[in-house]
Amino acid sequence: MPPPPPRILSGIKPTGQPHIGNYFGMMRPAIEWQDQGEAFYFIADYHALTSVFDPVKLREYVRSVALDFLACGLDPAKAVLFRQSDVPAHTELAWLLSCQTPMPMLENSHAYKDHLAKEKTPSHGLFAYPVLMAADILIYDSDIVPVGKDQKQHVEITRDIAHKMNALYGPIFKIPEASILATVATIPGLDGQKMSKSYDNTIELFLEEKALRKKIMGIVTDSVPVEAAKDPSGSSIVALYRLFAPGADVEKMEADFRSGGVGYGDFKKRLFEALWTYFAPMRDRREEILAQPGYVDDVLAHGARQARAAAGHVMHRVRAAVGLRA
Repeated sequence: MPPPPPRILSGIKPTGQPHIGNYFGMMRPAIEWQDQGEAFYFIADYHALTSVFDPVKLREYVRSVALDFLACGLDPAKAVLFRQSDVPAHTELAWLLSCQTPMPMLENSHAYKDHLAKEKTPSHGLFAYPVLMAADILIYDSDIVPVGKDQKQHVEITRDIAHKMNALYGPIFKIPEASILATVATIPGLDGQKMSKSYDNTIELFLEEKALRKKIMGIVTDSVPVEAAKDPSGSSIVALYRLFAPGADVEKMEADFRSGGVGYGDFKKRLFEALWTYFAPMRDRREEILAQPGYVDDVLAHGARQARAAAGHVMHRVRAAVGLRA
């Protein structure tokens, strides 16, 4: 008998409109994974509460993530898409894991240390963020967790917590593996830093044409004159263009950078055209979905039922192991 397909778990935090970094860092890999196993994808609205304090905005962002994910190719017949908060057992398991999670492990978290370095006062939610993420992963008996490079530590923490719980209570958790796509681990934003909502440097997936063009033309560049040769290796324009354009077109842009005589404005126009063309089929699909009232809500409701059933099996096992039921 062949082994069962791997269970794949990934999540996306609804802290703004989905952008190119979300697409290449999580959404596109997740869509590819849906054909390779049993996929569970959640919209991490519990996690978003550490930074989104407007309930209207949070609901808007959750819906945008679901809509854009479906437009980009997620198939509800192949993958379970759901809101994290529709499965309250996530937070119950997070508490059970918290009782065995050493404080130093959380104090070593990148997000926590980054907050301290910026002289911010982290909330308990941000401090305990890795434990909730561990619960997100372990509650579905996940085998594979596709994550961005900056999230690898969270999977390592999850594995450490699972090993500790298994040593104490027996083999109650499956030990997951991280899967990282190094080639698109970091997507540059408009200012050259990593594309992130917190840096306000994102390019949203489905902007109107005029708004998208304005964003692309606003990419920060140096002051090298038009006629001078330019280095393509450190250019955000080239890095982004490489994601959307055919290889021959990328080589042409790189050659034009080195030869001089072409300004950054021209390169930005090429980037706009490549990006606009790349997402054209997805824009059409998005309009089709918007023309079906209730479709997104139905997908999320169905996904929630499937997720609660899967999580219930694990929680039954865990509650018994820790002594909360006979």
